[in-house]
Amino acid sequence: MRNAPTILHLDMDAFYASVEQASKPSLRGKAVVVGGLGPRGVVATASYEARVFGVHSAMPMGQARRLAPNAAYLVPRFGIYRDISEQVMGLLRELSPLVEPLSLDEAFVDLEAGGAAWDEASARLVGVRLRADIRAATGLAGSVGLAASKMLAKIASEEAKPDGLVVIEPGTERALLAPMSVRTLPGVGPATGDHLRRAGIHTVEEIAEAGEDELVRLLGKAHGHALYAMALAHDERPVVAEREAKSVSVEDTYDVDIHDRVRVGLEVQRLADRCVRRLRGAGLSGRTIVLKVRRYDFSTLTRSETLRGPTDDPGVVREAALRLLDSVDTTGGVRLLGVGVSGLADYTQEDLFAQVAGERVEHGEEGDHEEPLAEREAALPVERRWVAGHDVRHVEYGHGWVQGSGLGRVTVRFETPESSGPGRVRTFRVDDPGLEAADPLPLVRGRRGVSGGDAGDRGTEVGGVVGAEAALRGPERERGGGAAGEAPPVVPG
Repeated sequence: MRNAPTILHLDMDAFYASVEQASKPSLRGKAVVVGGLGPRGVVATASYEARVFGVHSAMPMGQARRLAPNAAYLVPRFGIYRDISEQVMGLLRELSPLVEPLSLDEAFVDLEAGGAAWDEASARLVGVRLRADIRAATGLAGSVGLAASKMLAKIASEEAKPDGLVVIEPGTERALLAPMSVRTLPGVGPATGDHLRRAGIHTVEEIAEAGEDELVRLLGKAHGHALYAMALAHDERPVVAEREAKSVSVEDTYDVDIHDRVRVGLEVQRLADRCVRRLRGAGLSGRTIVLKVRRYDFSTLTRSETLRGPTDDPGVVREAALRLLDSVDTTGGVRLLGVGVSGLADYTQEDLFAQVAGERVEHGEEGDHEEPLAEREAALPVERRWVAGHDVRHVEYGHGWVQGSGLGRVTVRFETPESSGPGRVRTFRVDDPGLEAADPLPLVRGRRGVSGGDAGDRGTEVGGVVGAEAALRGPERERGGGAAGEAPPVVPG
């Protein structure tokens, strides 16, 4: 372990909720909960004002509503979150070539590798400047931890929350760790924590006192050795600049169990198309198609098929996913479906087109060309859907966001990040010709906004997951119910 606190851990504070508060002046200083809004939705992020009521990430949304009934409940806008994350990660890469993103809002940085810091004073100065740069670029707050190892830097950033900076000086690590709960250490989840508690071990100091042999006896060789080393503040893990993606996947949880076999098949095809869009967006292809099915009784089945070579063709992925579905009994109902691709590569094997069931004509040859399912669905005349928290524009009132919709009405608050106070509220029919979906506005004047794809994808992307993104209930299935605290929509007089 190095002798200077030159490993930095950045964690943006309540990231999704903070973005929403910065975008919407009427929500600043108020409880905001971001996540899937359906009966089976989960909380992705809660603002600090909502956490006062006991709301936290991964909590069922129904429980969150009971704890904080007057909070604003919004569907995530991953497009703007990714855009802001790119700005933040760009600032980190100016400090060092070794930046290890853990999620959209969290990363490690090796300051020594970039020559940005070499001792406690220079590291602290970098941390102060970084927080100021992030606020200037995004208007958001981030907490910074600095230490001689990744484990301690992450612990430091947790201690710094919200909107602070903590430096753990070399030589003070064990004294700092000693009184902390065993759950503070990486790899100690609820099950391991309970196991240690039953053995009379509650703090990090008690782990060190128990000794390595006792930990190996309790937890096994690998886990026991690793935990004992961490209790002694030993962590030699390097900051890794690039993490190779192992798979790309999307999934949806449904409000009501799906019993109709045809509907299940259509959902699998739709998920396959979404998965391929993400695969192509990352410039990847894959050999192994994976289907995930969670049935009515919460039993989860996973089926996979490995192709002759990597592909990014939606037809191939759809057909493989449907073949996998044939082996799954869905008679009792399905509550979750997912499609993924693993065995990733950065090339495709053209002859895999032949694997698609039936002899379809590909690449613009003569004959009927089958459009991807998602494109066919998009072409169908369907009722316009307005998702709580998402951006809209009205020809008369300008830019705003959806507070709620239902019963053929949509309620919009018209305000922008630069508004001096809460904007005015108007209610429209869902088919009002003057109202349309819009791209999010940048949080800071002069900064670019998100790509136009965010508005178009708002109905298809929330249910899927890539890496650490939470699996939320897809907003394309949202029907009624607006942000908490709002009266039911009414027709304007």
